[in-house]
Amino acid sequence: MIKIYSTSWCPACVKAKKYLGLKGLAFSEINVADAHEDREEVFKVSGQRTVPVLDINGEIIVGFDKSAIDKAINK
Repeated sequence: MIKIYSTSWCPACVKAKKYLGLKGLAFSEINVADAHEDREEVFKVSGQRTVPVLDINGEIIVGFDKSAIDKAINK
């Protein structure tokens, strides 16, 4: 299961979602710009207040990092 916390206006978020799509991976998106509680969830998950944050099968990746994404997917 892949979950991505993002905003629609974040360039790194757009790249991360596009990368997942190019790899043919399904993901659920939580747009943290929409609700305060979603922003708090990102902080609880990652300890950060930045996006994107990806949760790939329980592994948390902060930012758009292709190698970390590939590593988490291939576990």
